[in-house]
Amino acid sequence: MTDDELIGFHCPVEVRWSDMDVYQHINHARMVTLLEEARIPWLMADGVPTATLRNSAVIADLHVRYRGQLRHEDTPLDVFMWVEQLRAVDFTAGYEVRPHGAPMSTPPAIMASTQIAAFDIDTQRLRRLSGDEREYLQRWQRP
Repeated sequence: MTDDELIGFHCPVEVRWSDMDVYQHINHARMVTLLEEARIPWLMADGVPTATLRNSAVIADLHVRYRGQLRHEDTPLDVFMWVEQLRAVDFTAGYEVRPHGAPMSTPPAIMASTQIAAFDIDTQRLRRLSGDEREYLQRWQRP
């Protein structure tokens, strides 16, 4: 499969100097924040249908695998995201993070996933994904 055929959303994310640790690579806790900074534009990419996901979704699970180092000079990072699994009340987003300009054939430095659950803020309970939300997320689901 070529880079153009991959189903997913690319988001450039700027690395701040404060994201670095004493070893001059991106701090592990800051990587979680950088993933979040990429996820928000993805969930808002096509506007209204996913606005509720931004305002009423919670992270249920998070996994980050570090396969290589990323440094400040690798900015902006290329964060590639897709839907790994879609269920009634949640979905799992997959991530691959590469240095700026690295082709998709380059092994990612970071591989991650987050399970995101739809949540009703008023009742403080999980809710079902709406039809519009499901339709939007299905566009990003890999076959």
